[in-house]
Parts: sequence; C-alpha cells; structure tokens
Amino acid sequence: MNTSSPSTPTAPSLFDPIAMEVFSNRLLTITEEMGNTLVRASFSPNIKERKDCSVALFDARGRLIAQAAHIPMHLGSLAGGVVAALQHYGIDGIKEGDAFICNDAYLAGGTHAPDITIVTPIFCDGLLSFFAANIGHHSDVGGSAPGSVSPGAKTVFEEGIRIPVIRVMRQNQEDEDILRFIAANSREPEDRVVDLKVQIAVNARGKKLMLELVRQMGLSSVLHSIEDLLAYTERRIKQRIQTIQGRTGSFTTALDDDGIGGPKIPITASISTEGDRLVVDFNGSGPQSPGGYNMPESALRACVYYCVKTMLDPELIANEGMFGCIDIRSPEGTITRPRFPAAVGMRASTSQRVAGAIIGAFSQILPIERAMASSNDAMPALVVSGQSRRRPGTYVYVETIGGGVGAHFNEDGADGTHVHITNSSNLPAEALENEYPLLVEEYALVRDSGGVGQHRGGLGISRQIRTLDDNTFFFATTEGTHIPAQGQNGGQSGGFGTVVLDKDLPGQRILPANQPGRQLAAGQRMRVETPGGGGFGPSHLRSIEALAEDLMSDKMTRAAAERAYGVEHVQLAIKLLPAWVSE
Repeated sequence: MNTSSPSTPTAPSLFDPIAMEVFSNRLLTITEEMGNTLVRASFSPNIKERKDCSVALFDARGRLIAQAAHIPMHLGSLAGGVVAALQHYGIDGIKEGDAFICNDAYLAGGTHAPDITIVTPIFCDGLLSFFAANIGHHSDVGGSAPGSVSPGAKTVFEEGIRIPVIRVMRQNQEDEDILRFIAANSREPEDRVVDLKVQIAVNARGKKLMLELVRQMGLSSVLHSIEDLLAYTERRIKQRIQTIQGRTGSFTTALDDDGIGGPKIPITASISTEGDRLVVDFNGSGPQSPGGYNMPESALRACVYYCVKTMLDPELIANEGMFGCIDIRSPEGTITRPRFPAAVGMRASTSQRVAGAIIGAFSQILPIERAMASSNDAMPALVVSGQSRRRPGTYVYVETIGGGVGAHFNEDGADGTHVHITNSSNLPAEALENEYPLLVEEYALVRDSGGVGQHRGGLGISRQIRTLDDNTFFFATTEGTHIPAQGQNGGQSGGFGTVVLDKDLPGQRILPANQPGRQLAAGQRMRVETPGGGGFGPSHLRSIEALAEDLMSDKMTRAAAERAYGVEHVQLAIKLLPAWVSE
C-alpha cells in the first residue's frame, strides 16, 4: 500500500494570517457546538458520560476542514464515511435533505462496527458545498459478544451489523425503518434509536451554523478562506518535514499475542523523507491477526496523522492540508493492512501500539527536547453485560481505562491518562453504579508502575468491579502484560498490565489479557491494572525532591525506591518528608 490524501489543496496564495486565524476558530466553534450538543443530548452513558464521540466539517470534495478535539481515531471513520457517500452516490446523487449512515470498515471506510457515522450534506443556493459529520461509539451493535468486540472474532461477520453507506434521511425525513432495523440488531435497542436520532439532529445543528457563516461572509469568501487555510497548513507541515530531511528512524514494538493466545505480533514503523514528503512505512510488521486485532486503512490513516501532528507540530490545525504530503506504506496481509473479511473490532489496541511505534521512530530523529519514552500504548477495556434492573432486556457497559504516559526529557509522564488515539472520559463510579448492577470496589493509581529514571513514567490505573447479579458477562483486556513501555535515554521500562479474576477471593487467578469474556456469578470481581509509562534518563539523576514527592504521594513504595535509586538516595529523600510521612 502506498497511500496519500486523495486530493491536495490548491497552490498557496497570499492571505491575511489574522483573518485566517479568526476564520479557523469560527469553524472550530461550529464543531465544538456540535460536539457539546452530541454529548448533552445523548442517552447512553458511553456517549453522554464518557464522550466517546467526534464531529467534523468537510468540503464538497470530502476534504477535512475542521474537527473538534475529541477522539483522534474517529478521524478515520468520519473521513471514510464522507468519501464513501461521495463515491457511492456521486455529487449528482446527493440531494438536499439527505443524511447518510454507515459503519463498516470495508464497505464504508469505518474502523469497527460500534462506531456509527452520520454524514449530512450542506447545500448553499442549490449547490453541494459542505458536509457535517459525526460519529458515536455505540455500546452494542450485535454480533457474537456483548459490546460487539472480541479478541477471538475471526471475521467481521461476528462483530455486529455491517452498515454500508445508505440514506437515513430523505427530504429531511428520518427513515424510521432503517433506525428500527439497526436497533433490532443491538442488545440495547432503545439506546440505539435515541442516540442515532441525536446524531442526526447534531448534524442539522452544524448545517444551520455553517449556513449562518455563509450568509455572513458569502459562499465565495468562505470557500476562498478554506483554500487559504488548507494551503497554510500544507506549507507549515512541509516546513516541519524539511527540518528532518535526510534522517531516518525505526522502532519496533509488539502486541502481546495474536488475539487467540498465539505468538506476539511485531509492529514496526519507519520514518523517512522523500523530497518534501514524509514517508511512514510499516514494512516488517507481523501478519494479520487471526482474531480481532486487525487495523483497517481508515484507522491506520488516523493514527499516522495524529502522530505526525503530535511529534512535528502539536499546534498545527488538523485539516486536509496536513495529509497530502504524507505517504503511508503497508504490505497487504499484515496487521496494518488486513485482507477482507478479517475481524477489526479490537483495532484500537493495535492502533495504540502503532502510535507507540511511530512516536518511537520519531524520537530517534527529533531533538532530545521533543523525544519521549514509550507510553502505556494500550487500550485497556471492560465490557460487562447482563439483565438490566432499570428496564426490560439487557444492558451493555463499555469503558476504556487510562494508563501511564511516557516521561519526557524534562518532566515526569502523566499518571492515569488515555494516550494516543483515544481521548474519552472515565465513567464515574456514581454513574456506573446508578446505571448498572455493578459495584466499583477500587479505582486508583497503581503504585510502582511508572518506569524509573531521571524523570518517572506515569502510573497505571487499577479498576476493580464486582458483579451484583448472576449470569453477568464480563470481558476485560489490556496490552502490556508481557511487553512493557520502553524507557528512553537510560530510563527504565514501565510496569506491566494485568487482569485478575476474584482478587483476594479463594478462586483468585491472573487471566490472559486477550481472551473472550466469561460468565460471572454475583459477588465475583474482575480487576484490571493498566501498564505504566517508561522513564526518561538515568535513574541516578533523579532529584532528591522528586523522589521525596513520589514517596509522600504514595506513588512509589520505599522498597521499590530503594531498589531503583539506592538506599542512600532514598534516605536523603526521606529527610525532606514531613514527620508523619517518614514515620
């Protein structure tokens, strides 16, 4: 595979940078309003509480012009849905009052089935001019397992309903038959209908705001400003690429196993330049997974774009101008370019490792102040399902959990944070226990899980939940159970992730992280401890004050500190602690 953006901005033109900044923020304000509406109006906890959703605006050619700061992974599905609508219907086949729905990774540029995209065309004076698009991660869309994801799924046919790009609105009227059909394939049909209607309404809100902007500025001025914005972004990213001209970097990490208990799957990313283009090459990565860990093209694109922005220019506006000068190369039949009908439900776990590999490769060629140790590079997750106490039928609770961020050259890594391609919130214990027959027994940082060094890696999170009813389906997973986050410049690796069944009960045992869910009885508990981030710099350079802070805040035990930094170093740190701590 050798891919780049299907279209690139026009040649650079002279423009007013202040006016461009104002215009860019007006576009972002529209997407932020759409995003806030989607979160506030949704019914399911996964969107309303965890904010597992995204919104964006595209032009009539399907080029991204603005995206709210939500979930980086969703950029792939949003762009894929718009392109699929244009390719399937053509500009002449898209009508005023239409809206389209899709989710499939192979038919509609999606990344996995639970992410359902709504695309709404915006017409100005009878001319197709823009698209409003949003995506919501729905907690269940059918399939063999609750949550519609399973590491052991062999094909996409096991992962829930496949929706090609189809009309869900005609002449501003929702197609109730389509909505009922989708809902009937979910374990939570009422939630699906309500949230899908909210998604349709959110695009209508974006359409109204975009038309107001056109009325104020005029269509010609808006279109010209968009071209200026994309051209500026392209010039700026090319300038950043120029700074690493002639340098190459390569980094290899791996998934703990192939999804069904088999060998680990290596993921290699190499960075180079060809003229003013950046090349991200995944040659050397392992074969596609026999389970659900495969990464469709749209997910790979989103992951690469996120990493390029993060490492080369974090302040760069995310739009199509950045994409056109990036070439992505991945051999067919590998985990980053699977063949149909390979399962893709667990693609987020693979994406985290891919992001870690790209960032690791960049860290080899960027100045030390831009380098960082590996983060937890995992997508720890829980899926729980059973008989609902609040209404007829079943519930499906889905949550992803943060971990440790890698340390930088001048600061510790953040503790308990989502990294890379996800950016969702946690589900508060109060909301979880109110909505589901579950009890949160622990939600805390994992002591000693950050990689030691001059700067410490961030700590992982422990999340322990007890079931209150019999016949409760429970799926828990994390990467990093065998392959920890690597340190940088002499820093040490972060702590491992673990999944524990019935901790402190007679049947306690550590489970393989990547295995299908199981039925639990009332009173049983599942615990996930997420990986920590890698450390940066030699441990003997860590300041006494920083070590004292680790001990005082209980992020590190004294025994672990003595092993890592030496008894004398720890004794000096203890002298800085308040008496009540040192005692």
